[in-house]
Amino acid sequence: MSAAVAHYPDVSALEAVQQVIVDALSSQILSASIAHGELALSVAPEQLLNVLTFLRDDPRTQFTQLIDLCGADYPSRPARFDVVYNLLSMRHNLRLRVKAQVAESAAVPSVIGLYPCAGWWERETWDMYGIPFAGNPDLRRILTDYGFEGFPLRKDFPLTGYVEVRYDPERRQVVYEPVKLMQDFRSFDYLSPWEGAKYILPGDEKAAAAPAKPAA
Repeated sequence: MSAAVAHYPDVSALEAVQQVIVDALSSQILSASIAHGELALSVAPEQLLNVLTFLRDDPRTQFTQLIDLCGADYPSRPARFDVVYNLLSMRHNLRLRVKAQVAESAAVPSVIGLYPCAGWWERETWDMYGIPFAGNPDLRRILTDYGFEGFPLRKDFPLTGYVEVRYDPERRQVVYEPVKLMQDFRSFDYLSPWEGAKYILPGDEKAAAAPAKPAA
């Protein structure tokens, strides 16, 4: 005898919560969708606090826990950043993702008043992406060092960074200096190691065009 197996997440429960949210917040959300077993909302930053308050307090939703908060960078968009809030309803055993798009020069309202744990997540998002959160009382860097320049998770941030640190034995202190590469970047032109293959690989044409080396 085969027993019915319960799968998580329950799509029917997600659809029911989605309908509740759409009915109550149709004028405050931009979109609501279910994909890959996940419910996601898109909201404008100015509606963020209203939407999150409803999601936390309404007995039909009760997303009372903020699991985490993060950013995402899309440099080609006018609203460059996404701020993403991952919520959990322990009462209904459901998860929800809320996204808000924000321009590089704009601020996002802090949600510390709704979820006190957001203070740390907002500081991390500020540190990594440079997204300011209006109303956060302690918006300082949290992962990078004092005096760090730039925002490391922006896609235009150089892999080498802008400055490097070292200990100066003469001055007996740690000093910051512009990044210095020990050797210039070079264009290496390796020949294909699969010269006996029956098909052509990128680089084979270089081997064929290379002049033969004189015998020693």
